Order: sequence, then C-alpha cells, then structure tokens
Amino acid sequence: MSEAPRALITGVTGQDGSYLTELLLDRGYEVHGLVRRSATDNLQNLRPALARGVLNERLFLHFGDLREALGLHRLIQRIRPREVYNLGAQSDVALSFELPAVTTEINTVGTTLLLEAVREAAPQARFYQASSSEMFGRVRETPQRETTPFYPRSPYAASKVHGYWMTVNMRESWGLFACNGILFNHESPRRGERFVTRKIARGVADIARGRTKTLTLGNLDARRDWGYAPEYVEAMWRMLQCAEPDDYVIATGEAHSVRDFVEAAFAVVGLPWQDHVRLDERLRRPAEVDALLGDASKAKEKLGWAPTVRFEELVRRMVEGELNA
Repeated sequence: MSEAPRALITGVTGQDGSYLTELLLDRGYEVHGLVRRSATDNLQNLRPALARGVLNERLFLHFGDLREALGLHRLIQRIRPREVYNLGAQSDVALSFELPAVTTEINTVGTTLLLEAVREAAPQARFYQASSSEMFGRVRETPQRETTPFYPRSPYAASKVHGYWMTVNMRESWGLFACNGILFNHESPRRGERFVTRKIARGVADIARGRTKTLTLGNLDARRDWGYAPEYVEAMWRMLQCAEPDDYVIATGEAHSVRDFVEAAFAVVGLPWQDHVRLDERLRRPAEVDALLGDASKAKEKLGWAPTVRFEELVRRMVEGELNA
C-alpha cells in the first residue's frame, strides 16, 4: 500500500483552509495544519473535518506562527510535505489600514520565511501562495487577467503583491514548484465575520428573526467578482497537480455590487432592503477599490476549472447558513 500524500496548510482554521482540508482528506491525503495558539479556540470551521474522527490519524494540527522561521523549518523538516498551501494571512483589508505593520509582517515576512523553509527543508514540495484580486486595486484593465499590472490600494494588497513576487522569484531562481492563485472574492457560510458578505448575511438573518431592525453598511457601489469558496480550493489543488508551476486568476467573470448582494440577500427572506439598510460613511476605506472582474480563461484551459455556483445561489447559501445556525 502506497504512503498517503502529505500536505501542510497554513491558515487551516479559516474559510479556505477548512474547505481545503476536507477536499484533501477526501482525496486520501494526510493533512497537517498550522494553527496560531490564539486561534485554537476558533475551530468552528474545522468541525466537519474533525467529525470524521481522523484527528491525529490523518489530520494533525500544529501550533506555530508564520513569523517564526526556526519553527517553520523544523515543522517542514519533520513532516516532509508533498504540498504546502500558504493560506495564512492577516486578510482583513479594512483592518490592514489600522495595522499596516502587523499586516506586512504576517503577509510579507511570513510568506518569505515559509518559502525559505520549504526551499531548505523540502525543496521537492509543491507550494501554493494565496494571492488576491485586491492586488489589482485601481485596475489598469477590465477584466483582470494574469498579465494585468498590479496597483494595490491597501496595506493588505501591497503585502500580497510582495508575497506574489517572492513566490515567482523562488520559482525562477531556485526551481521551486511554486504557484500563485490570484483568487477573486470567494465566499461561503464560513466567511469571517468582518467581511461584508458575512455581515450582510448575518444581518439579514437577524432582521428576519426580529432580533434587530437595521443593517449598517458603508460603500454599496463597490463591485466584486464573487464566487463560492469550496470551488476555489479545488482550483488551488489543481494548480499543484500540473506538470509545470504557473500563476492563475480564479474568478467567475461576473461582477456585482454590494447593493446587488444586499438586494439578493433580503430577497431570500422576502423583505425590502431599503426599509432596513442604513449607510455610515465611517465604514468606507481610506482608499477604495471600485470594481474587480476576473478573467479565468487560463484556469479553464489549463486546469479544466470553471465555477458552477453563481451569484444568486451563493447569496442564498450564505443567508440560509445564518438562518440555520
């Protein structure tokens, strides 16, 4: 019997990390997750994986921090992963304006240290870097594709640009099998509570239950290309199964405004959104990204990947997830 493939996931307790864990377990992997000690009380997203009864058999959780070089090196040297998925980050764009140094330290320095640890301790491993559509910022062309120049508009986006180019540099300088997934917004009922889509879904559910009467938001005009997170982690995995490493945009090719999301969410519960939404200019970011729209043609051609869950279905799943919580 051949040995199970082994993968390391940073950010394993997050939305993407938890879905990726389930996908890899389904494919027979032994999964190792890096968990910050401060996140050990927040294992909600991993409950479906933990319910399989595979903890410490095929699923292993390790305390660690992307900013601790020696710890990363020792962990990778010990488990010798075939694949490494770097999903760990300070990923809150709004918070990055308040904590730019922390965001840079985790997303920039942390990514560099992890890449170095892989290069030194497991150079044959395949590496996935979670890049972001926020890197396009003030967009140079629409839709955005792999060749579109970056113009970051937040500390978060700037930190992700650095991580992107460090990944490319490791590939071109040292021959590391390293890929960037430039993922456009992808959501699910497991989305972090500070993200606007989860805030809307929860707010609509609370209003439908009579717990509150209003939902307060900032910029309703921002447009995003929203997809379904479980489908996007499938694309991550496919990147690391290719013969050669490369970088890919992952997106639906459809853009909708925050207002569209609000309208669709209230439609799920049969309420007029205008009666319940209030605007607060203080919730706007210092520098806004007006519109993002991705072209995933390369992923479709080379990975055989295409989204199936469309906007209205995504919104419905998020609202119903809150109603059933």
